Amino acid sequence: MAITLTEAAAARVNKFMANRGKGIGVRLGVRTSGCSGMAYVLEFVDEVGEDDTIFEDKGIKVLIDAKSLLYLDGTELDFVKEGLSEGFKFNNPNTKESCGCGESFSV
Repeated sequence: MAITLTEAAAARVNKFMANRGKGIGVRLGVRTSGCSGMAYVLEFVDEVGEDDTIFEDKGIKVLIDAKSLLYLDGTELDFVKEGLSEGFKFNNPNTKESCGCGESFSV
């Protein structure tokens, strides 16, 4: 099991963490949403949950709850700039289908 970050994602998370001034890392997760079934969740973390698994890549701690890990195992978090848009992108090898708007997925 592994979760990884690209250099761009790690740099962006570091920048956000520095601006925020606190926190131990970032949480990745999934929630039921959208036309394909699930949507990604990304948030900053101040404390570890009892069912969290912790991964560390490029100096960033990534926490994932047990339910979400089933869907996110092997995922690479990237940060991309495309034209005027920028944001985090989940490169998830488990995804079987994504909706047209790119906001949700299914496995």
